[in-house]
Amino acid sequence: MTPDRRLVDSIDLQSTYLFSQLSEEQLARVKKYSSGMRVDDGEVLFEVGDKASRFFLVLEGQIKLSRLSLNGNEKVIEVVSPGHTFAEALMFLEKPSYPVRCVALGKAALIAFENEQFLQLLHESTETCFRVMGDMSLRLRHLIKEIDDLTLQSATGRVAGYLCGMLIFKGQERFNLETPKGVLASRLSVKPETFSRILHGFIDQGLVRVKGGHIEVLNADGLRKHAESAGICGQTLSPGGKSGLEVKLDG
Repeated sequence: MTPDRRLVDSIDLQSTYLFSQLSEEQLARVKKYSSGMRVDDGEVLFEVGDKASRFFLVLEGQIKLSRLSLNGNEKVIEVVSPGHTFAEALMFLEKPSYPVRCVALGKAALIAFENEQFLQLLHESTETCFRVMGDMSLRLRHLIKEIDDLTLQSATGRVAGYLCGMLIFKGQERFNLETPKGVLASRLSVKPETFSRILHGFIDQGLVRVKGGHIEVLNADGLRKHAESAGICGQTLSPGGKSGLEVKLDG
């Protein structure tokens, strides 16, 4: 982990959802008690049970949040993309600790914010306090929908829904799966071989063309029918389901 103060100095925090209602003086205080960092692929930022004294904003790269099951299998809870914050809701706990393991997927750049200092600002800014509360409510609704998708719907529907969400998020038929397929399979709660089998099925049906991590959607309507038949809107488990900077880890 390499400290990089330039990341803090260069970012316009007021353009982000969480900080948009703060005054110039308050923003300066936030920056004063924050730190920039660059991390390498596979580097661990925190483990389950570590004291949660900071929350984070991703500037570059991707961050994987995961837990291990009793049998040692990893379950990916979230893959956080640039522009999104995570772990801020933990500041409201009396003795906060991180409920997940946090690892960089490739090289990444982040800003870490001190919980104690930000809580002081919340006492001063009613608008920001309500934004954090509203954000937590949105995240709760998102998690409830995600539970439905993961437990009640088919694996094929989840993969189709993810691709539909990526199509919406990217705004074009061709895009790269920036997340490694093994991590993505865990995120969708399917085995890697099942994920590959479903993709091959979509290829055989003429729905997509796949080359490595590159996806080209050939039949968006057909892909959407797979998602809709499984009861999935096509956005919950993909970046398309995240509203700007409104996706967070609530613990």
